[in-house]
Amino acid sequence: MINRELIRIKIVQLTYAYYQNGNRNIDNAEKELLFSLSKAYDLYNTLLALIVAVTQEERLRVEIGIQRAKRERKEEPSLRFAYNQFAVQLEENRQLNEFMEAQKITWRDDIEIVRKLCDQIEQSQMYQDYMADEDTSYDADREIWRKIYRRLIQDNEDLEQILEDKSLYWNDDKAIVDTFVLKTIKRFDPKNKSKQELLPEYKDMEDKDFACRLFRATILNSDTYQRYMSETSRNWDFSRLAYMDVVIMQIAIAEMLTFPNIPVNVTINEYVDLAKLYSTPRSGGYINGMLDSIARYLIDTGKMFKTMAAPKGNVAAEEEPAGEENESEE
Repeated sequence: MINRELIRIKIVQLTYAYYQNGNRNIDNAEKELLFSLSKAYDLYNTLLALIVAVTQEERLRVEIGIQRAKRERKEEPSLRFAYNQFAVQLEENRQLNEFMEAQKITWRDDIEIVRKLCDQIEQSQMYQDYMADEDTSYDADREIWRKIYRRLIQDNEDLEQILEDKSLYWNDDKAIVDTFVLKTIKRFDPKNKSKQELLPEYKDMEDKDFACRLFRATILNSDTYQRYMSETSRNWDFSRLAYMDVVIMQIAIAEMLTFPNIPVNVTINEYVDLAKLYSTPRSGGYINGMLDSIARYLIDTGKMFKTMAAPKGNVAAEEEPAGEENESEE
């Protein structure tokens, strides 16, 4: 589940924190990196568990509704959503239940957000359409939960506040983890019953190795990488660079030089996107030009053995770098 995108984000955050922290112990920092990544996997399981919590609350509501209907001799409420076939399969999933038990994951202490989600679901048109639909297949049950997740859970500010209170590590993780939850919903197959496999924490050990090697290369070779930045920055005052820009370019250079199988353009694009997210409004364009110039410099001087397409004119950074005084806080 933990992919390169999430790893890069965590390394940007942890590298920035490493330089802000007076106690620069790389071994402790690496442990913090791996712990931070493991917390993202906790979030993945916690969000899956939320689907189960909503289902169980809906089941309780239906049971109360049935008792009331019997007393008042009215039509009993439908069991359909409370016993949604996909949600029941997830509720019985061995892997999720074992993880929840081991990590003590529960939504019982946050029942109000669960109840609020139930209210929002019941009031939605997609729920009304689902309950009225004659298609009672597993696919229809799985699809309603995919829709609910995308429309009511993916961008839910109240939920995000609850998650932030649960763990500060989850501040920037949810958007990525949401995509993995949706992928998991889509992959569920009724034939697998309770043995349906969830996404693993790491696809393979190569990704975990990528995280450790990239982080260590970034820190241990910082002086060298910053010299490369200085040598290709047209003698601008290096102190005027936004500090986050320096961190992001330092990591990008580490990736270029440490991983020969990752194309230069992939690395540049990834860190330009991170600059837009974490640094100043002008940082994306500036870093794009700077990293292009740095990469060509590394190739021309024999420090890197990769290929790049011929430049379309002068792509080197033409803008004055964003000043430290405008730097966005992480």
